[in-house]
Amino acid sequence: MEPITRTLVSFSHALHAKDFPGEVGERVKYLLLDYLGVALAGSLSESSQPIYRMLAHSPSPGPCTVVGTTRQTSAESAALANGTAAHSLELDDTHQAGSIHLGVVIFSAAIALSEIQPDVSADQFVAAVVAGYEVAARLAKALQPKFHYELGFHPTSTCGVFGAAVTAAKLLRLSEEQMLSAVGIAGSMAAGSLEFLADGAWTKRLHPGLAAQNGILAAKLAAEGFRGPATILEGRDGFLSAYSRKTVPELVTENLGQNFEIMRTSIKPHACCRYMQAPIDGLIALAAEHDIDPEQIERVEVAVLEAGWPLVCEPRQRKYAPVNTVDAQFSMPYGAAVALTDRAAGLDQFSGESIHSPQIKSLMGKVVLEKNDRIEKNFPAEWPALVSIQLKSGVRFEKYVRYPKGDPENPLSWLELSAKFHALAARVVPTARAGQIVDAVREINSSTDLRSIWKLTARSRSLSLPAD
Repeated sequence: MEPITRTLVSFSHALHAKDFPGEVGERVKYLLLDYLGVALAGSLSESSQPIYRMLAHSPSPGPCTVVGTTRQTSAESAALANGTAAHSLELDDTHQAGSIHLGVVIFSAAIALSEIQPDVSADQFVAAVVAGYEVAARLAKALQPKFHYELGFHPTSTCGVFGAAVTAAKLLRLSEEQMLSAVGIAGSMAAGSLEFLADGAWTKRLHPGLAAQNGILAAKLAAEGFRGPATILEGRDGFLSAYSRKTVPELVTENLGQNFEIMRTSIKPHACCRYMQAPIDGLIALAAEHDIDPEQIERVEVAVLEAGWPLVCEPRQRKYAPVNTVDAQFSMPYGAAVALTDRAAGLDQFSGESIHSPQIKSLMGKVVLEKNDRIEKNFPAEWPALVSIQLKSGVRFEKYVRYPKGDPENPLSWLELSAKFHALAARVVPTARAGQIVDAVREINSSTDLRSIWKLTARSRSLSLPAD
C-alpha cells in the first residue's frame, strides 16, 4: 500500500492559497459565514450551557473567543465550546460523499489558533482551512459512510480530528515531520459513538468540539517533539483498516490537489439530519404546489437513503415517538410531519412545543418509510429523495428531488445564506452587528485582521440570554 499518511501530509504541508483557484477561497468565506451563524445561535442551546459552566469552574486563560458569549479562554477550550455549540442545531455544513460535518471542526480549530498565533494572515487561515477540509473529507470518503456507521462511529469526530490536526499544524507553522506526527497522534484520538441515538443524548453535539480540541492538542504535542506513527492511516492497525469493513484507500489521495473537497460541501436549510433534507424539500414543495391541508392526507411515503436508515428510521419505536429535540432532529417521520404541517423545518419546528403537538403526532402515523434503488444509484455523490402524498380523496402526488437545497448543485445564494445568518445571529447580536459580520466575512482579503471579525461575535450584553 502506498504511504497514504505521508502523501496526504506532504500535500497539506505544502498547500498555499496560491495553489488553488479563487473560487476555493470564496467558498471558505461562504462556509465561514454559515459556521458563524450556527455557532452564534448554538451558543443558546441547552447543551452548550454545561460547557460554559465547566469553563467558569475550571478557567483556562487565553484570548480566544467563545462565540456568542462574553468569555475568552484558551485555544483548546474555545475550540471545544464553539464546535459543540455550532453542531447543536443540526444546521451546519455537510460534505456529501463523506457524510461528514466539516466546518464545525475545522473552523473551530482555525479560529481559536488564529487568536493565539501571531501574524496569521487571511491567506494562511484560508489555506489551513482548505487543507483541514481536504484531509477529513477524503478520509470519510475512503471509509465509506454506510460501513463506518455500521460500526457505530460518527465521521465528524473520527475523521474530523485528523483534519483539525492538519489545520492546527499549518497555523502553528509546524515542519512537515511535525505535522506527520500530529496526524499520527490524532489517530489515537479518533472517537465518536452513535449511541446518542438510543436516548437523544447530547454527545453527538460534543463530537466536533472534541475533534477540534484534540486536533490542536495533537499539533501542540508534535510541536514539542512528541512522536506519532507515520503510518497511522494505512498501517496494519491504522485508521483505515480499523474503522470500516469496506475501506477504499485510494480515495484518500485520488486527484489530490486537482479537486478540492470544500467545493463539494453543502449547506443545510433545515434544522435536522442531512439525510432528512431532500425528503423535506420534496414534501414542502408538494404541499405548496398543491395547497395540501394536512387533514386531507391519507398516506405519506418517503424513500430514505440506506446509509441514513439507522440514523433517521431506526429504531422504529423511537423515530415515531420522539421525546426531545435530538430525537426529532433524527426522526424522518417527525421531519415529514412538520414539513407538511408548517411547510418549514427550522429551529422552531424542532422545539419542544412542536414535538408534543397532537396534530404532528397524528400525521407521523401516516408516514411510511421505504428503501428505493432509484435514490441509491449515485450515492454518496448525490443525496436524492423520492416522496409521495396520497390524499383521502384518492389523489396522489409524487416528487423526486435529485439535489436538495444547499447542495453544491443547488446552492443557497449569498443573499439566501445571509438571510439564514441574520435569522440565526439575531438571537444573540444586534442586527447592525450581524450586518457587520456578513460584510467583514465577504470582504476578507490578504490584509484582513481576522481577530476583529471574531470579536464581533461576542454577545451583546444588552440582550437577555443564558448566563455564561
